Amino acid sequence: MEAVSRRRGGGIFESLYKVVMRRNSVYVTFVIAGAFLGERAVDYGVHELWEANNVGKRYEDIPVLGQRQSE
Repeated sequence: MEAVSRRRGGGIFESLYKVVMRRNSVYVTFVIAGAFLGERAVDYGVHELWEANNVGKRYEDIPVLGQRQSE
């Protein structure tokens, strides 16, 4: 009896299966979109970490690098 009530209630994995993995086209779209968004998030995080660790050492931080002073 307990097993039957547990199966009817469902869970997060069963809900995920019903929404995403029931059709192959939806699953493939979910995987591709997740990979794209994950790549963008990792790229943004690594870029911000690199910028924070290299403040004052970047080319943009040097005020007048190789420029002639205007008369």
